Amino acid sequence: MSASDAENIVQDVFLHLYERRELLETYTNLTAYLFTSIKNKCLDHLRKKVAEQEAINELQSELGMTLQLKYDSLEILNTSFPDENDIKALLDKSLQKLPERCRTIFIMSKLEGKKQKQIAEELHLSLHTIESQMGIAYKKLREELKDCLPLLCFLFALS
Repeated sequence: MSASDAENIVQDVFLHLYERRELLETYTNLTAYLFTSIKNKCLDHLRKKVAEQEAINELQSELGMTLQLKYDSLEILNTSFPDENDIKALLDKSLQKLPERCRTIFIMSKLEGKKQKQIAEELHLSLHTIESQMGIAYKKLREELKDCLPLLCFLFALS
């Protein structure tokens, strides 16, 4: 406990006593009352400090675990793609593994930038079919590109 904390505690006790000065006559041993009040205020202050320190330690522990998780995630990230052509080849290979209709819809949507309604009209399909095929494409591409998905997300976010 610092000197300023001790001063504040003593001031609080005297202020409390002053606010209740009408009860002053009922205390037979004022010195004992003051020492007991100060002791109790000190204990309250120390309990509060311990609780604060425990909360800080908990937050630091959580932050440390979060940072370790992020570090570990980056460590296992597959960065064996030396240039853009390798990434493009991997994407092309993954797209070729999609079923034909699914691949066509995905390319029209994501690479050509067409709206799902427009794709449905052009291919004479329902909007529900387009949505379903896009879901299938996302699922299969996620599985196929799971080792380099964070890298691809990062690259596409920059473009």
